[in-house]
Amino acid sequence: MRILFTIFFLFIGVSSFAQNELLAKNYAEKGEYEKAIVIYEKLVKQSPNNLNLLLSLVEMNQQVENYDKAQELLEDRLNSKSKLPQVIVELGHNYTLQNKDSIATIYYNEATDFINDNPRYAYTIGKSFEKFSLLDETIFLYEKAISIDEELDFSQQLARLYGEKGEVEKMFNSFINLIEKRPNTKPYAQRQFSLYINEDPNNEANVLFRKTLLRKSQDKPNILYNELLSWLFVQQNDFKKAFAQEKAIYRRSDEDITGIQNLALIAISNKSYEDARDIINFIIENAPTPEMELAAHQFLMKIELETTEPKNYDTLEKNYTALLDRFGRGKSTYLIQVDFNHFLAFNHNKKDLAVTNLKTLLDEKLGSFQEARVKMELADILVIDEKFNRALIYYTQIQEKIKSDVMAQEARFKVARTSYFKGDFSWAQVQLDVLKKSSTQLIANDALQLSLMISDNSLEDTTQTALKKFAHADLLALKNKDQEAITQLADIIENHKGESIEDEALLRQAKLFEKTNQFTRAEANYKKLIELFNEDILADDAHFLLAKLYENKLAQPEKAKELYEQIIFNYEDSIFFTEARMRFRMLRGDLIE
Repeated sequence: MRILFTIFFLFIGVSSFAQNELLAKNYAEKGEYEKAIVIYEKLVKQSPNNLNLLLSLVEMNQQVENYDKAQELLEDRLNSKSKLPQVIVELGHNYTLQNKDSIATIYYNEATDFINDNPRYAYTIGKSFEKFSLLDETIFLYEKAISIDEELDFSQQLARLYGEKGEVEKMFNSFINLIEKRPNTKPYAQRQFSLYINEDPNNEANVLFRKTLLRKSQDKPNILYNELLSWLFVQQNDFKKAFAQEKAIYRRSDEDITGIQNLALIAISNKSYEDARDIINFIIENAPTPEMELAAHQFLMKIELETTEPKNYDTLEKNYTALLDRFGRGKSTYLIQVDFNHFLAFNHNKKDLAVTNLKTLLDEKLGSFQEARVKMELADILVIDEKFNRALIYYTQIQEKIKSDVMAQEARFKVARTSYFKGDFSWAQVQLDVLKKSSTQLIANDALQLSLMISDNSLEDTTQTALKKFAHADLLALKNKDQEAITQLADIIENHKGESIEDEALLRQAKLFEKTNQFTRAEANYKKLIELFNEDILADDAHFLLAKLYENKLAQPEKAKELYEQIIFNYEDSIFFTEARMRFRMLRGDLIE
């Protein structure tokens, strides 16, 4: 029993100690330093060997400019225990805060001298120096430690510190040397490079990085330099030059085509279709397996679809058919068959043929996920054909077939969206409320947006007239009938002024104007949104999308910069805040941090 009481009171003591420490930290965060000092003094008395508590008490005294007390605490620690170099650094910093730099330097040098006897102290001392942004002292420390013990490796720390000091070329060299010794550090190094390198090939850091790599490559060829040059050219959206580097890598790496494949996908995602076409043709010519060649053809057809005018759709259909004649129409080509029938239904207005083809494909011995993917495409086509109930059957089958997969959640969202198109808003809302908790963020966000759309526009209009028009406009847009969707949204904007749906209609119409290259009309919509709904939920969307429009389509970077700045100062909680800040700094010419 006595042991139990002892454990109980020990537990109470530990819990109370932790609560007091948390309370002190809370006071410190709120700037109530005097209150924090009182608690930290008690905690230090209770645990005199706890260095972190002592340093917290020192910091609180420094916050209230009680430097003598901070000095006393640090000197007592140095006198009562074996000297710790990090405490000496803290003492030097205490003098720095009093603008006594010459005395501070004495202590910093004293701390650095510890590595003469034990160079491994550099880890601890370096962290203390970095804590106070003593970059020169930290660099000197690490370089000295390496000169004493060559087995120590501070390459990563030194490279980062050079960058922080603005010695960018030195930073590039250090990181490249680091990657040569430790290839697994390459992703970290590239993240650091990204702080200085941007899309502009004439940016000073871009030029320095390119020159550094070319110089190293001339001195001693290494496939790493080709990889980093390729990475640089991708950052600059110069896929032609990146392709040249990837071909050099391909020739020197036992003809591994993986890097070229990845580059093709990046070029496609950036809509650099001509470059992507050249890259994919190279893959087709050099593909080591029929499966890889087929995958390359599939991506090539995606490019053709994006770049072909409707008058040439018959030719595109023949090209798809020729590929399937060559590679077959079985399960091995199901993905390109899905793409082909999507094109037939959504672009070429041959929905019936697409449905027939996909039903035939379902007769093949497909795997569960292959079957689900085909049924998803089939259901999507039935939706645009307004055969909603048949589509719902397929979506439900997908959910039952692959319950644990993200595709099942996608199918559930499409059940809700189909109910929305039908005008069955209450059932759509039930489905969306479940999906708002989806583990897949994209689906959860889509569900939340559609749910808000329905709920916000069902309260004041019990007949839901405007909402039904809006849902029909969304369906028209899904059918790629963009002009009809624009006209439907114009009806809402004209005949439902002042209703909660007006801002949604303006935004949706603006996006369709952009899609159809009607940029000045999109600009007008965004400006109207900002003028009339600047305090509403879509205001940050309007600012951001208009800024992107000015930057990318209307060649007015100064206007874009102003709008990004407004997001930074007025919409701190916006999902666009981080990108707006980055774009603003790039347009201003800053180094991105």
